[in-house]
Amino acid sequence: MREALEQLRTKAEAELTAAKNQEDLLALRTRYLGRKGSLTQVLRQLGNVPVEERRLLGQLANEIKEGLSEKIDATLEMIASRDRGSQLLTERIDVTLPGRRFPLGGLHPITQVAREICDIFSQLGFDIAEGPDVELDYYNFEALNIPKDHPARDMQDTFYISGNVLLRTHTSPVQVRVMEKQKPPVRIVSPGKVYRPDSDVSHTPMFHQVEGLLVDRGISFGDLKGVLTYFVHQLFGQDVALRFRPSFFPFTEPSAEVDIRCVMCRGSGCRVCGQSGWLEILGSGMVDPEVFKSVGYDPEAVTGFAFGLGVERIAMLKYGISDIRMFFENDMRFLKQF
Repeated sequence: MREALEQLRTKAEAELTAAKNQEDLLALRTRYLGRKGSLTQVLRQLGNVPVEERRLLGQLANEIKEGLSEKIDATLEMIASRDRGSQLLTERIDVTLPGRRFPLGGLHPITQVAREICDIFSQLGFDIAEGPDVELDYYNFEALNIPKDHPARDMQDTFYISGNVLLRTHTSPVQVRVMEKQKPPVRIVSPGKVYRPDSDVSHTPMFHQVEGLLVDRGISFGDLKGVLTYFVHQLFGQDVALRFRPSFFPFTEPSAEVDIRCVMCRGSGCRVCGQSGWLEILGSGMVDPEVFKSVGYDPEAVTGFAFGLGVERIAMLKYGISDIRMFFENDMRFLKQF
């Protein structure tokens, strides 16, 4: 029995010396010290040994077991340390290198221009007001002095959802909704999407507008001209000339369209301005008394002005874009320029 134990120790230590990795050592531990290992099999034979030798052989077996276990643990720690050092050398990271930046998106040019427009009017004390895209016929037309038989309805072809429900053709309904809930003074701009069944290089079925309203005592056409002149100069520059040209809108009287000197040719005449040297950018006018009556305002006590502009048209002029469809085609080569 003693000789078998000594041979087992010699053989195990030889295999331990030859082990090259953690897998070899773990296999060796199982092979000699496991429940079915060689040393365990030898210890099970102690019952056949005379009593006077059993204690000494048991001590020797425990000594072999503890010594072998300690050597395996030490060798495992040494191999782990060696592998860790090798891993640090082969997989080290140069922490002085700059980090890789994730690509960031940007605001769509229409969003940028709409925010710039609203920021300019915010500087003048206008609040931002929003309303539903799906609107009632009353708010979209009738409350704005456009009854069902009014010829101005032909100016705005409409997407009807039902007989009385439609996709709004302008953001003016927001003005009516605000006036119904708020007594003068009122000073708002209402940005948002609008819808009309029209599609070509300068029109899309869905586009964006910003419309404004100012109502108070003693508001005049001179106030309208002052606000819009400030707006144009802030958006296009102080050297851009503008003019107010008489026009017609059913919800304003008198009404005017605002033209600016062509930003493409500087007034000399080009294809964009139709050789006229001028570009129409927005419509405006004094609020019609009939609109005030529909929201419960006294037209004898207050006056006001309203205006409306297309964001896409402003963006096309600002960035020199000739086809409105480019804003909606999602071509990254185009959008990355903004």
